[in-house]
Amino acid sequence: MDGQGLPGGAFESVEPLTGGTQNTLVRFRRGGRDYVLRRGPAHLRARTNDVLRREARVLAALDGTDVPAPRVIAACPDESVMNGAVFYLMTPVEGFNASVVLPEPHAGDASIRHAMGLNAARALSALGAVDHEAVGLSDFGKPEGFLERQVSRWLSELDSYGTLDGYPGPEIPGLDDVARWLEERRPVTWRPGILHGDYHLANLMYSFDGPEVAAIVDWEMCTIGDPLLDLGWLLATWPQHGDASAQLAGPLGAAGGLPSTDELVAAYAERADAVAGRDLSSITWYAVLACFKLGIVLEGTHARAFAGKAPKETGDLLHAITLGLFRRAQAFIAS
Repeated sequence: MDGQGLPGGAFESVEPLTGGTQNTLVRFRRGGRDYVLRRGPAHLRARTNDVLRREARVLAALDGTDVPAPRVIAACPDESVMNGAVFYLMTPVEGFNASVVLPEPHAGDASIRHAMGLNAARALSALGAVDHEAVGLSDFGKPEGFLERQVSRWLSELDSYGTLDGYPGPEIPGLDDVARWLEERRPVTWRPGILHGDYHLANLMYSFDGPEVAAIVDWEMCTIGDPLLDLGWLLATWPQHGDASAQLAGPLGAAGGLPSTDELVAAYAERADAVAGRDLSSITWYAVLACFKLGIVLEGTHARAFAGKAPKETGDLLHAITLGLFRRAQAFIAS
C-alpha cells in the first residue's frame, strides 16, 4: 500500500466479510480511508490467481462508467507479496445481499421489491452498454464463435463428470431435447460485450434506503461474450413460487412482489445503447441456454457428491435445482 502511494498508518476496524463461498474478503480502514481486500481462499486453487487478475482488470476498466460495481483502488498481480496469492483492494459496498437478508423498508413494501427487480435488469443494461474495446478490454476474451461453441462446450463438461466414482450419469429429463432446440434456434448475429457470467440476485448488493442496486459483485466468470446471456441468466434464475431455483434468491424471492420476466426484459430495453445491435426478440433462446448451462454446472456438485467430494445433501439440493432449470427451459420453449 505504501508503494502504491496510499495513505499510511495503523490498520483499523479489520473484519472479515462473509457471504462468499470461495474467496477471502476483509474490510479495514487505514489512513482515514476504507478498503476491502479480495484474495483467493487459504488453499489456492489452480486458477484462483488468474481469476483474481481478470476480476481486477474488468473492475478497473469499469471505472468511469455508470455500472454499479466496486472500484479497484490498487491491485497486486505479483504472487510473491502475499505468500503466493494475487489480491486487490477495492472500495467497500454500502449495501446488503437480498438473497441473505431483507431489511426494512424493503421487507414491508412490495413496491420497493418490485423496483428492486426492475433495477436488477437496469444495472445489467448499464453493463451491456459499455464498449469493451473503448475501455481497454479488446483482448480480454474470445468472442469469435462464442454462441456456436456453447452447447458442445457444456455437453462436454457434463460428459466429464463420468470420471467421478459412483456417478451413474446425468438423469436429467429433457436434456437432449433442450440441446437440440438450442442448436437449431441459435441467433445468427449478435454484438459482443462484457459478460458478467453469473448474473442473478445473489450477486447483487442493494442500497439500505431504497431499491437501487449498490453493486454487482462476484465477477469470477466475467469474459467478453454475448451480454444477452446475462439477461437470460437473470430470467433463468428469477424466483418462481414453488420452484427449487427460487432458493437462489433467498428472502427476497420468498417475500414476493417481484416483476415478471417480461417486465425485466422491458426494463433492460429502456436503455437504447444496451440493446443497439442486439436482438431482444431472441431472449427466450438466451434464457434456455442459461438454464442449460447453469443446470449442467450445478450437476457437477451432484456428481462430486457421489464420489464423496461434496456433501450428499448439497448434491441432492443442486440436482433438484438442475431438474427445475430444465423444466423451466422446456417451459420457455413452449411459451
